[in-house]
Amino acid sequence: MTAIFFAEDDEVLAQVLTWRLKKLGYTVVGSSVTGEGAIDGIKETNPDLVILDIELKGEMDGIHVGEYLANNTKIPFIYLTSHTEESFLTRAKKTGPKGYVRKPLIGDELRVALTMAL
Repeated sequence: MTAIFFAEDDEVLAQVLTWRLKKLGYTVVGSSVTGEGAIDGIKETNPDLVILDIELKGEMDGIHVGEYLANNTKIPFIYLTSHTEESFLTRAKKTGPKGYVRKPLIGDELRVALTMAL
């Protein structure tokens, strides 16, 4: 099974995301509400893929975590966010994500993004 770690600071969305990932056949190996916690969790679990919300609690946002992944690992990641402003897109693009999925999740968008990223 494919192991996924995600960073999402909204508790309800985190529960929905966990449910959807499991329904799609993925194993959720961990999650975090902060960027700092995400990096620690990623180091600990070594997932096959990471899903990052851009806005997280704490000092580090999801794009900072994406920068860490791009510079220190070979783990693919996608952004899952409600932000489509140019400033976010420009910062996110520089990190080399395998996808950028907009919230709220509609239809098969998450499944398609995960399939393409893996």
